[in-house]
Amino acid sequence: MNDTKFTVTVLGFNQALASAITGALDVFAFAGISWQRIHNLPTKPQFKVQLASHHGQPILCSNQVVLQPNIAIEEVSQTDVLLIPTIGGDIDEVLESTAPLLVHIRRLQKMGADIAANCTGTFLLAQSELLDNKIATTHWGYADKFKAMYPTVNLQPEKMVTEDNTVFCAGGGMAWIDLSILLIERYCGHQIASDTAKSHVLDVSRTSQTVYASSRQRHFHSDKDIKAVQSFLEKNVQNKCTLGELAQRHNMTERTLIRRFKNACDITPGQYLQSLRIEHARKLLETSGMPLERLISAVGYEDLSSFTRLFKKTTGLSPSQYRAKFKRG
Repeated sequence: MNDTKFTVTVLGFNQALASAITGALDVFAFAGISWQRIHNLPTKPQFKVQLASHHGQPILCSNQVVLQPNIAIEEVSQTDVLLIPTIGGDIDEVLESTAPLLVHIRRLQKMGADIAANCTGTFLLAQSELLDNKIATTHWGYADKFKAMYPTVNLQPEKMVTEDNTVFCAGGGMAWIDLSILLIERYCGHQIASDTAKSHVLDVSRTSQTVYASSRQRHFHSDKDIKAVQSFLEKNVQNKCTLGELAQRHNMTERTLIRRFKNACDITPGQYLQSLRIEHARKLLETSGMPLERLISAVGYEDLSSFTRLFKKTTGLSPSQYRAKFKRG
């Protein structure tokens, strides 16, 4: 093992999510320590961690906690990882106020640092243009806004973590856990990453954030006719309805319905209905002990094996795994 400690710098800014800063700093700082202490083994810290800000100014986080940085970002001349935390405030306002940080994100990337961003922090990373023509992810609830602002980025919002040529992104607010463990494994190997995750009781088996997503995000558009189509589908999840019947009911041709639906929602009516059925199935798995044979009928499916394949493809979990993980009470 390399005896030299690696450096992780978290880039703080006003209205950042405090837990995405302090949580990541804790996990990196305890790599090589927490597991070893539990098992009475010699400790060997793997990372030097530091919090940086513009001119070393205090950071007023979105929960009103003030964090004191260790260093000014202008003074960071070398770091192995630069981590951009979640934007906890208004995204547009934060992007405007953090514009002076972009030059330092690009500078450190040119000096060989891995650049990583969590959740809506990916907006700040995209502002630096380091995500242009690269694979990225962000919080599923802000995917449409991200796509509109950064069309040159290959956004894959279903993914929990992405990696493209030393640029890393993570999805929802607490995905800094997945991102941190991935980077620990990158620098220290699988065993230390696994030990760190176990000692902190972290679930690092998550590969998709679609398991947490909601179809309600597809309502953020202004086409009233398509909203009416969506409302009808939401009320008739378990009923069979052909595309032709759906178009006729809403006084459109099939071609017009598909075109307008895709313009408004970025998916077809059939894909939307499928997402509604999966979401309804998730709710039933979370709140009831209904046998799967009855459950699939309640969400408009007939064949258990095909439904199971679709559910796992969408959520990353089988129905039984999902129920075991998320069932309430």
